[in-house]
Amino acid sequence: MRYILKVHSRSNGVSVLNIDAASPDEAMCQARAQGHLPFSVEAAGVMERISVKKMRPWKSHRFSLLLFSQQWLALLEAGLNLVEAIEALAEKESVPEMKAVLLGLLQRMHAGQACSVAMEEMPESFPPFFVATVRASERSGDIAESLRRYVNYQGQIEEVRKKVVSAMIYPLLLLVAGGLVTLFLLGYVVPKFSRIYEDRATELPFFSQLLMQWGALISHNSGAFLLMMALMLVLIVWGISNHELRRWVMRRLWAAPGIGERLRVYQLARLYRTLGMLLRGGTPIVTALDLVPSLLSLALRVQLRKATVLIREGRSISDSLNTSGLTTSVSFRLLRVGEQSGRMGEMMERVALFYDDEIARWIDIFTKVFEPLLMALIGVMIGGIVILMYMPIFDLAGSVQ
Repeated sequence: MRYILKVHSRSNGVSVLNIDAASPDEAMCQARAQGHLPFSVEAAGVMERISVKKMRPWKSHRFSLLLFSQQWLALLEAGLNLVEAIEALAEKESVPEMKAVLLGLLQRMHAGQACSVAMEEMPESFPPFFVATVRASERSGDIAESLRRYVNYQGQIEEVRKKVVSAMIYPLLLLVAGGLVTLFLLGYVVPKFSRIYEDRATELPFFSQLLMQWGALISHNSGAFLLMMALMLVLIVWGISNHELRRWVMRRLWAAPGIGERLRVYQLARLYRTLGMLLRGGTPIVTALDLVPSLLSLALRVQLRKATVLIREGRSISDSLNTSGLTTSVSFRLLRVGEQSGRMGEMMERVALFYDDEIARWIDIFTKVFEPLLMALIGVMIGGIVILMYMPIFDLAGSVQ
């Protein structure tokens, strides 16, 4: 079958090839073997485009920037130049969306655009701070070092995120397990005991009567109760997906004593780590500050804008951040040392590590205190239900004696 390919080569630029092949993939392989970079392939009457435009190329949820950075860094360290490394990644890529992003990047670079400019035109795949890192490295000529810093940055962010998530999983599992056991006891076991006591006309203690009434209520209205549980689940899912409600909850958490300060430290750690990476890559401080507001909550964004204005007016970085409430006593001292030594980027990364250690200590204390308390609470609740169910039997045994 004959295929028509749109290709690019360094000698002829963009051109069209006619190739006889058994499949579109084989036609593209033949074009690459001839030294061309194919952008699309079309069979007679049948569109089988692997074009950048036809594949919805810049779907961010399918393009892994961290994986791309790791592979790109490995190829650059192996001796390939910038374009050759991306071409190699595009040729071996099997995921269509990621392949389309790489082909789109190559198309722009072959058209004469700088790598950072090409990435800037694909914002769904390449965020602004990554573009800024690449642009700064283009000036310094050391893109491999910038990629290495970015990979380390993402690894540190992921490590902190895993600590937070793992600290939440076990308590949630305890709550779910305890809730299911409680529902089973109230909806199934308690009504069985209630019928036994009714048959024997046994006088029950007040709290046991209350428990039996709850069990009977749930048992007789099980359909309505299940519907209510389903509605609650829907409301929870809706609440999680509702942006305004999430903002309201976050405002309440920020106002809570203790929790609000921990959230602030967590966001400051992300802020300093990102700024440190950008500064070490050669990005000016004002430009770096303009790239990071999305990492912060609304309140901290206002403070960040204030710090940016102060820095533009000529104030020092440490004083501006401190005046705007974006430092702690320790980080302020470290930032002043960074300014005096001329290594502000490195010092900001050290501040982020210090914050990470503080967050890790708080998570460790939280898990050691909260999890046993939660287990004790669930145990008391389930044990109380069991004791109230058996209390009439204990009274009966006492009267027999």
